[in-house]
Amino acid sequence: MSNELIFGFHSIEAILNNAPERFLEIYALKGREDKRLNQVVNDARKFGISVQFMQRKALDNKANGEQHQGIIANVKAARAYNEKDLDEIIQRETTPFFLVLDGVTDPHNLGACLRSADAAGVHGVIVPKDKSAKLNGTARKVACGAAETVPLIQVTNLARTLRDIKEAGVWVVGTAGETDTAVFDANLTGPMAIVMGAEGDGMRRLTREHCDELVKIPMVGSVSSLNVSVATGVCLFEVLRQRSAL
Repeated sequence: MSNELIFGFHSIEAILNNAPERFLEIYALKGREDKRLNQVVNDARKFGISVQFMQRKALDNKANGEQHQGIIANVKAARAYNEKDLDEIIQRETTPFFLVLDGVTDPHNLGACLRSADAAGVHGVIVPKDKSAKLNGTARKVACGAAETVPLIQVTNLARTLRDIKEAGVWVVGTAGETDTAVFDANLTGPMAIVMGAEGDGMRRLTREHCDELVKIPMVGSVSSLNVSVATGVCLFEVLRQRSAL
């Protein structure tokens, strides 16, 4: 299993709370004295994790341009989730709720989608192994800890996965601007997978063909579309709103 660098308090605190055994070492800004940094350092030392204090230039160099907030960690890479984990979630949850990202390649968008998914109660985020953003330090930092709580399920063939979850009783709802059905008018209360397309290009043809229903977010302004992470938040929280009303 390879190692990776993660940046910022949210992502480091999330791993400390969920999987402290993954830590190899923490690098902290020398001379910084504040409650939050001291708390992370103290918690890390309780688990026997080495903490090395570094000058800002050395910390910046280690971060390689990433915004690190004065703290970086070297951790063992998290285990990858796959189709088997997806099957287990469907069997375990009474009303499974998934987010599908069809070719989202920006790690900032991936992280923001994970953050919204966690907040909306999504049980797993499904992505194709190829042509998708990786769960790197940038995505984890933007996710603000959600990368440690929401499984990112990488599948070999997305179209086949959509077919399989449909056969398991999950209703697959794709997002497309050309449909007449607004997301607020669709019934999103049952076992559900919301499919978001790639930045700019939207869903691929095979992905679209495997959707049970297409919905759109009504737009009344001058812009033609929303950023994929913003649109994801709108759709996921409409599912949450409908489920909460039951």
